[in-house]
Amino acid sequence: MGNVKISVLLRIRIWEVSAFIAKNFSFRYIKLQNGLCALLISDLNYLEGAPSALSSEEEEEDGDESEEESDEDDDDSGAEIEDGREGFDDEDCDEGDEGEDNDGDNEDFNDPDDSELEELAEKEETRKRGCTEKQSAAALCVAVGSFSDPEDLPGLAHFLEHMVFMGSLKYPDENGFDAFLKKHGGSDNASTDCERTVFQFDVQRKYFKEALDRWAQFFIHPLMIRDAIDREVEAVDSEYQLARPSDANRKEMLFGSLARPGHPMKKFFWGNADTLKHEPKMNNIDTYTRLRDFWQRHYSAHYMTLVVQSKETLDTLEKWVTEIFSEIPNNGLPKPSFGHLTQPFDTPEFHKLYRVVPIRKVHSLSITWALPPQEQYYRVKPLHYISWLVGHEGKGSVLSFLRKKFWALALYGGNGETGFEQNSTYSIFSISITLTDEGYKHFYEVAHVVFQYVKMLQQRGPDKRIWEEIQKIEANEFHYQEQTDPVDYVENLCENMQLFQKEDFLTGDQLLFEYKPEIIADALNQLSPQRANLVLLSAANEGQCHLKERWFGTQYSVEDIDKYWSDLWASDFELNQDLHLPEENKYIGKAPEYELNLPLVICLSLMCLTLKIKISGILFDTFVNILSHNLGEPAYEADVAQLEYKLVAGEHGLIIRVKGFNHKLPLLFQLIIDYLSDFSFTPAVFEMITEQLKKTYFNILIKPETLAKDVRLLILEHSRWSMIDKYQTLMNGLSIESLSSFVKAFKSQLFVEGLVQGNFTSRVSTASGAELHWNLKLQFAPLAHPCPVQFRVVDLPNTHLLCKVKTLNKGDANSEVTVYYQVRGYRVHQNPV
Repeated sequence: MGNVKISVLLRIRIWEVSAFIAKNFSFRYIKLQNGLCALLISDLNYLEGAPSALSSEEEEEDGDESEEESDEDDDDSGAEIEDGREGFDDEDCDEGDEGEDNDGDNEDFNDPDDSELEELAEKEETRKRGCTEKQSAAALCVAVGSFSDPEDLPGLAHFLEHMVFMGSLKYPDENGFDAFLKKHGGSDNASTDCERTVFQFDVQRKYFKEALDRWAQFFIHPLMIRDAIDREVEAVDSEYQLARPSDANRKEMLFGSLARPGHPMKKFFWGNADTLKHEPKMNNIDTYTRLRDFWQRHYSAHYMTLVVQSKETLDTLEKWVTEIFSEIPNNGLPKPSFGHLTQPFDTPEFHKLYRVVPIRKVHSLSITWALPPQEQYYRVKPLHYISWLVGHEGKGSVLSFLRKKFWALALYGGNGETGFEQNSTYSIFSISITLTDEGYKHFYEVAHVVFQYVKMLQQRGPDKRIWEEIQKIEANEFHYQEQTDPVDYVENLCENMQLFQKEDFLTGDQLLFEYKPEIIADALNQLSPQRANLVLLSAANEGQCHLKERWFGTQYSVEDIDKYWSDLWASDFELNQDLHLPEENKYIGKAPEYELNLPLVICLSLMCLTLKIKISGILFDTFVNILSHNLGEPAYEADVAQLEYKLVAGEHGLIIRVKGFNHKLPLLFQLIIDYLSDFSFTPAVFEMITEQLKKTYFNILIKPETLAKDVRLLILEHSRWSMIDKYQTLMNGLSIESLSSFVKAFKSQLFVEGLVQGNFTSRVSTASGAELHWNLKLQFAPLAHPCPVQFRVVDLPNTHLLCKVKTLNKGDANSEVTVYYQVRGYRVHQNPV
């Protein structure tokens, strides 16, 4: 085995950027004799405060020390209906390119309604983690994905991802690894992307070495027995069926079909029973033999990257990895390459208007460009710079202008960095706007506003002040990240190892390193109207769309861009004087301020007894979403400076959460209180919000899992007003007068509970005058009488009960089963789980 030394440059960058990992983690990069590259992470010092080292073999001998941190801190500013459902970010959902657990980083295709289930899953995972010691974790990335699927076996790469886990020569039990992990508090997952396949697991530390050995056998000698083929094809087909009702997946498949003939984007990545079982039988194709051939050709050690993290010494981890993973075969063949297949969307079919009928109720306009691959420019991040400006919501932005016209509710611009959006053949830049009913009628005008803004950016050229502002925001966010779950951390890093130089493994996906205006300008200048693809998603397209996409059955139509607009966009059209670059962000502190600036969380719950009236639930949701809409522009600068806020329409009151760095956070909190105290709205805003609420409720209810949850809680909770009730009431109509009366009543009898957590003291809190400001604005008062119990659960009879509900989406073949057990006389503090 030959160790590969990590450069001093890496150590310096890590030390400069992240104090958390510098204190708690040690790293070593090695390369095995079979060509597999591994990053070893020792968190032996975690919670012990001892220094740690980032080392190669020689550096560890000298005791050199340096480290790094990585995590995600999701931007969650905005309004919510209770349980984490986003208010109006009605972008399409991204359930991944294909595979078991594809990353959902592609915000252009994200469905925020899906975030409810994801958030609940994350809470459950957090609960599990909280009651055990820190897990050990490993992830392995193979540099092959669905682009390598043979033409006559679509979905083979995804199928192989499943089949390698069906036992190994050393551990032949088909489900043995999953059983081992479950027994020892662990979990595993895998995902197939366009050019990469990732496997990961976590487990309790004392079982980590044995788990590594069991897991590695899947890459050394998987059984992949013929008898398991049919069973696992059904598992792949089930994933496909689950994916079909997703508007995001439908749009991806439609988009891929626009690529030129011969490009792998035209392939069907998911795979199903037809492509992997029935059609091969008809065509005398032996799927089993082809599967083994695919594994032998593509699962080679020399283009695998491995990351392991555990509370062990680096020497111990190196010994384990060397012993276990050196047996993975190296076939000596070159890694699959697709970089020569450039400009896949430079076709007449791409530069059109596509009208699409969605599953959900939504109006959405997506404007998309296909650019040359941008991955090589990760140190500059040109698309991140452009998306930061296009997605800005403050004064002079596209969204600010469109909101004032009542044409749009939300906007996202950028590249999600999934394999679908960024690979070795192209990079996507997409701007997706959630339209109002009025915006749908004026979608060409909406597109024109976008093109005016982009043209303004092209004429102004890259702005160093803005790039450095983004750089400061990203560096600050990276520096103060919270700890990442080990399994997520290693999964991210093993992919980074495929993309970045060694010194940037830990930081390459997050930080901006070099300002090169010529690279930014080159990407920016390619965003011309003549190169754009327009997709108009709306249920109003029903009846106009007579084409059907083959795999997901998406109804769509295609037409040329309207001649008036096509001619206008081909000319030197005028700029919009209301659109301009953002001003300097007052919420971003100077460097000295950050030395004593630490994260802080403030949570305030404003409760009101008027919420016991049923109609108030609808009015309350409307009120909170209008308040969030009003805050959109004034609070945006704070939002991008990592001062997050969230307004939650809870069952019993308004919950205001703000999170960020202590030096500026009170300013954001006071801004929210001011807008709450001086709440106002116009009839046009009222109509826009209530129409969007109808879509939001409907989109929640058409999913079997959320409908099942709503029905379950309706059965269990006293006085619960279900989502179905809310939807039906809203469809019958609300009056402006009723909302005005509700808001007046709500603010007239508020009482408050709050929590401040982080870099703040009671003395500082009092001295800041914040409490006085809140009281003067909202006039809180103590309760005249003790507050009654606000949450009561029905005592179910001691018998089996069955409730059947028809799904509201007749085209969805999926079902949901919920089993609920009620336990009496159980005290959590006496009987911990």
